[in-house]
Amino acid sequence: MTPVLSGGEIILWEFLGTAVLLLFGVGVVANVILPRSNQDGDTAPWVLIVIGWGVGVFAGASIADPSGGHINPAVTLGLAIAGKTPWANVPFYLIGQFLGAFVGAGLAWLLYKLQFDHNREHNTETVGIFATNPPIKKPVWNLVSETVATFVLLLFLLTAPYDSPANYAAVTALVVGIGAALGGPTGYAINPARDLGPRAAYAVLPIPGKGTADWGYSWVPIVGPFLGAALAGLVALVLPTYS
Repeated sequence: MTPVLSGGEIILWEFLGTAVLLLFGVGVVANVILPRSNQDGDTAPWVLIVIGWGVGVFAGASIADPSGGHINPAVTLGLAIAGKTPWANVPFYLIGQFLGAFVGAGLAWLLYKLQFDHNREHNTETVGIFATNPPIKKPVWNLVSETVATFVLLLFLLTAPYDSPANYAAVTALVVGIGAALGGPTGYAINPARDLGPRAAYAVLPIPGKGTADWGYSWVPIVGPFLGAALAGLVALVLPTYS
């Protein structure tokens, strides 16, 4: 059971956990995409990316376990709708998550600064290291992809045990599976903070030769995950419970 925490404590734990998630996530994509890194190409890039994000989920959620290990505004919304998180605490979760995502992405840039500097002639498309950037940009269909993928994640969380770090391993496996099976169309944000925080970081970081943050697309990985989470929360309310 999640202990009763103050708003400040929720912000702290969610900030730390989400920052670690994004450090892993942005870091693994940078490792795959940027030249002069130690990713030697022997591992299929997408496999490496989904594993890196999955391990980031495990590490981040385990760190944020005192606050329930949400590290994702969509998770917080789904749990609130299903009656598993007090609505009064939702703003504190979201503050910690969005701030943590911004800082975690900045830390990943710091680790790969030399690679970004070396890549200055080709940094125009590097927003995809930080935020989702679908290969076929059709907002309505991209929204469907994000909604379905997040619905799967939240339905699992709302119907399976999820109250200790031991269970985060199962969530990690699910996130890897979502990335491998459902992530191709959009890059699978399934987490509004995971996209908005790093996208904002990309917009302000001094990356030489960078392109735009593509704010015109940014609503999709926010609305889609929230919509999928809301649907899963509503479904969870009507599902039968078994003792």
